[in-house]
Amino acid sequence: MEKEEREKRCHVLVLTYPSQGHINPLLQFAKRLLSKGVKATLVTTHYAARSICAQGVGVETISDGFDDGGFTQAPSAEAYVESFRTVGSRTLGELVLKLQEMGSPVGCIVYDSFLPWALDVARERGIFGASFFTNSASVCSIYWRVHRGLMALPDLTGAVPVSIPGLPPLGSSELPSFLAAPTSYPAYLSAIFDQLTNLDKNDWAFGNTFEELESEVAKAMTGLWPVTMLGPMVPSAYIDKRIKEDTGYGGSLWKPNSDEYMKWLGRRAPNSVVYVSFGSMAGVIAEQMEEVAWGLRESDQHFLWVVKELEQGKLPDGFVKSIQEIGLIVNWCDQLEVLSHQAVGCFVTHCGWNSTLEGLSLRVPMVGVPQWSDQPTNAKCVEDVWGVGVRAKSDDKGIVRREELKTCIREVMEGERSLVIKRNAIKWRELAKEAINEGGSSDKKIDEFVERLLNVKSN
Repeated sequence: MEKEEREKRCHVLVLTYPSQGHINPLLQFAKRLLSKGVKATLVTTHYAARSICAQGVGVETISDGFDDGGFTQAPSAEAYVESFRTVGSRTLGELVLKLQEMGSPVGCIVYDSFLPWALDVARERGIFGASFFTNSASVCSIYWRVHRGLMALPDLTGAVPVSIPGLPPLGSSELPSFLAAPTSYPAYLSAIFDQLTNLDKNDWAFGNTFEELESEVAKAMTGLWPVTMLGPMVPSAYIDKRIKEDTGYGGSLWKPNSDEYMKWLGRRAPNSVVYVSFGSMAGVIAEQMEEVAWGLRESDQHFLWVVKELEQGKLPDGFVKSIQEIGLIVNWCDQLEVLSHQAVGCFVTHCGWNSTLEGLSLRVPMVGVPQWSDQPTNAKCVEDVWGVGVRAKSDDKGIVRREELKTCIREVMEGERSLVIKRNAIKWRELAKEAINEGGSSDKKIDEFVERLLNVKSN
């Protein structure tokens, strides 16, 4: 079937929650659909859409009720979630109707699992609905088991590890923070459970992971959890190279001040630089910033550290002057460019799922310094399941001390375990490439999705 004909018969809206960690994988999924000859349109809020410019992917907007500032404009997390549900449902329905009147009818809404109300809109309009989970299958399976009453909330003393099929025993500090401390973020925990209430009513449920990476969890959830693994959703230039000019996600809420960091990396020896980034959302408290700073300084390794502009005031007095050519601090950078650079030998990361997948896909050994949400569980898997790094241990105040960070960096860069870690990193990169490449496990699943849409439209 000709590409133009496929696009006429198969139009998919890809709806994302407006935060960086959600935009990136869903925007990448839209590109994958586009590469299969499917018309794919990314849908996000008015505020988030201002920062998106992706090759070939159309962008449409809906309202979350806070068009000028997004989440930061809302009085609380609860108010934002409720406003997005109410206003978002109405404006998404209006968008589907508008596209139909324009001669581009929508056949399916693939929506961020954080926005389960989108399925109601799909059903009202008589089109397919598919939920897309941006967490790992391991984390999703934990939430699902708690939601279904198959697993109680953990013993918060951490004295009794939690046993979850497909995973090693988890202490309370290794579970998602929304479960380990359920009263800390009630709005987010409620939203997480909401995404599971209508899961069985979807036509598909997708996950940004791949079968080979989480095979044991997948086996344990057979017949229970209907999620299809079709990741990793990483720009094609860094993994399979099948999508022309796909060199970045195409939507960043932050911009680097310059490309000086790439020139700086170019002056460093291969595998000699520690890259440090704690993601786009969670802030790091001043005490932790100080410990990270001196841990990096005392590690005797070159380092590139992303410290957002609003966080730079937390750096210790005199630190920036003390590092000179040893380290470089930037407000933001192109993480994929950095991780793929030959100078980078270690990734000190918060273990957000996108960053974890990027590290795995680009074979970069990791030191996990998780902050919240799914990050503690991802860090556990980095060390004890995939063997591609270590998790830095925090003290009784929840702080990773400088000595611990220094020890972890040295272990990954040059310690006894470093050779094993590097071999595992190479293995997982190859498996990630195989999964998303032509005929791979994830690629086949995307093809099956497209073919079903096309076959239904032809009947």
